[in-house]
Amino acid sequence: MSFINISLIAPVLSCTLISITLQANAADFGTFEKPFSATSLWNSKPVAPVFDDFVIPTSKFFPAVQDGKYSTHCYLAKASDGPMIVKGTIGKKGIYDADAENFSEQITIPHWPSELLPAEGTDGHADIFDTTSGIIYSFWQLRKVDSVWRATHYGWMSMSGSGWGDPAHYHQGSRATGVASCAGIIRSFELHDGQDMYNHALAISLTDSALSHIPSYAYPATVSDGNTSMNTGLIPEGALLMLPPEFDTALLNTPELKKIANTLKVYGAYVVDKNYGTPYLIYAEIGSGLKMHKGIWDVRAAQELQNIRQSLRMVRSTSGWIDGNGKSFTPNKNLNILSMRGPWLPLNGKPVGKFVSVQQAVVFDQTETKVVQANYSPRSIPLIDWAKPEKGKRYTLKAVTTGGASLRFKIIDKETKKQVYDSRDLQNNESVTFEWPVDSFYPLLTVTSGVGGASSARGILLRAADK
Repeated sequence: MSFINISLIAPVLSCTLISITLQANAADFGTFEKPFSATSLWNSKPVAPVFDDFVIPTSKFFPAVQDGKYSTHCYLAKASDGPMIVKGTIGKKGIYDADAENFSEQITIPHWPSELLPAEGTDGHADIFDTTSGIIYSFWQLRKVDSVWRATHYGWMSMSGSGWGDPAHYHQGSRATGVASCAGIIRSFELHDGQDMYNHALAISLTDSALSHIPSYAYPATVSDGNTSMNTGLIPEGALLMLPPEFDTALLNTPELKKIANTLKVYGAYVVDKNYGTPYLIYAEIGSGLKMHKGIWDVRAAQELQNIRQSLRMVRSTSGWIDGNGKSFTPNKNLNILSMRGPWLPLNGKPVGKFVSVQQAVVFDQTETKVVQANYSPRSIPLIDWAKPEKGKRYTLKAVTTGGASLRFKIIDKETKKQVYDSRDLQNNESVTFEWPVDSFYPLLTVTSGVGGASSARGILLRAADK
């Protein structure tokens, strides 16, 4: 199981969070207080949702709302915060970068909040919002060991982006679905903001009796927990769960649950990962104080949590969406499917360019001659279930290069081992549109550096409009 969260505790609220409480309600999108774009599904409302009839089963434990040691903390990094080196967990190959799909001995985070404390549970979650770069750094199993920060896994995503992965950059955080652990959680400053709901979709986890095996994930998720064979339910990770309009929140006597239920009727909650034995679990930020049982067993809250469980339904479809600014829009599923991750093999010249995740590009240092290198890995086009290239459909490849670099893309028929498409070398802003030739294929990428200075290359591969 990848990233699971199921117990309760309440560490002290960070002074960083206290300082922004008064400004939270008026925050712009893409900020620490209100991450992601106005058209992010986290910030958007579905119109006329159509519900599935599957009911989340009971399980070993009661449903829960959690702000404890298996939740997460959101930290604001300031420009004045210094850098920090993070190394891999002792006994591991290094820190795993799920985007690059390899291990690094260490990474450097440019701004590290001095008050940072990861979650105490085995997941060790912590997210850093770096406003100088607009990046959220998301860690799994982060620990300070003998004055050295160590982590098993990290990812990054844009503060102003969709809040979800895309087919090329499919794993952008420490949740099993590839999102940052702070995405969708109930933030500390929201708990007593005077609103009758949270103005965003919530983050929720399910156990194996509710989650589906095939498919294990659905749009907007791009990945799921790895051990899906134990799943016996019908809900994929990434699914949106909601309470139907007829659910009567007036019957809820627990104020905290009433606010959550109001949110579930309007925004819903996205399934971000799997837990052990809890029918559903809604995440709240560590230190928020959001507990249903407050030190004693609250029978009323437990029954109300069960009432919500019995009424929660997966959304099958909607007639539209309203974004965070109140405007109608259609979520964009036509996203880049071409990654520049390695491994890269030199064909001639040196030094070899390296994949830099935060640029989503292969970057070359200064070179005296052209350096040509190739990537034979099938992982340059991750086969995300809802974004696989389709034979007979038209696609457009655009090169984005600097310093005179170029990009070339070929498709090899997996059965015949013959080349069935060649884009030729593309310079910056050059593009080609072609019909995808085969269903079963190997991608082959080649990049060529510029000469005399630093250069870089990446590609954007999108489905073209039908003729």
